[in-house]
Amino acid sequence: MAKDLVEAAARVRALAAPAPQVGVVLGSGLGAFGDSLSGLVKVPYADIPHMPQSSVVGHSGNLCLGKVGEASVACLQGRVHLYEGHDLDRVTFGVRLLSELGCRAVVLTNAAGGIQAGFAPGDLMLIVDHLNLMGRNPLVGRNDDAAGPRFPDMTRAYDPPICAAAREAAAELGVKLQEGVYAGLLGPSYETPAEIRMLRTLGADAVGMSTVPEVLVLRHRGVRVGAMSCITNLGAGLSPTLLDHSEVEATANKTRATFTSLLGKWVEKVARLAS
Repeated sequence: MAKDLVEAAARVRALAAPAPQVGVVLGSGLGAFGDSLSGLVKVPYADIPHMPQSSVVGHSGNLCLGKVGEASVACLQGRVHLYEGHDLDRVTFGVRLLSELGCRAVVLTNAAGGIQAGFAPGDLMLIVDHLNLMGRNPLVGRNDDAAGPRFPDMTRAYDPPICAAAREAAAELGVKLQEGVYAGLLGPSYETPAEIRMLRTLGADAVGMSTVPEVLVLRHRGVRVGAMSCITNLGAGLSPTLLDHSEVEATANKTRATFTSLLGKWVEKVARLAS
């Protein structure tokens, strides 16, 4: 893994782009933010050694390098998932690369199903904690002491100052920002109504199939983390219609302008925290 990361980072650095301060991961249907960077340099994942490529619609598969205001950003335009058949080393390779490139903070985004009463499709939710219900942890196995400790603490997995910066950004833009706990499940099947009731009982406010492994790896490496969900649908049994991935994409597209403006302002604030 260490050798693969060095080779991948060398390929990216050969583009002579500014060293990124902040990393961003864009979930299903949320890739438009990457195209909004100034001075954009777009590198297909296929051109980066060892970088896995997503097969899921809505994940473009590019590393976008550029700026948001004065902040230098490296943005993953899509990710891979456990349910695609990748192992955890591959699932987390992208965020490990962001860390290898020098990102001291990473903002992750995802499309998620809403569980909390009052949530509606199109809402944005700041993730303040998570439940790892994937049955897997990317830190299992021999520990790389150079990367981080054997038993990393997750009390503040979602960095409080970075969360505060998201609230400030939302207030400045007049954007309603929900908050809650994200439950990460393996997928690819959507949850049953009984599982949604279980998740609500456990304290989850939204559910998805990503993000948690990436957060665990980043915190292990000492990288500060913030995360946001776009609520693209309600959980099974809470919506009058059956769940479909096309609904995820459609809702993400409708919220594109709000999401992009909020994420941009948030990233600028995170860059100042990470400097």
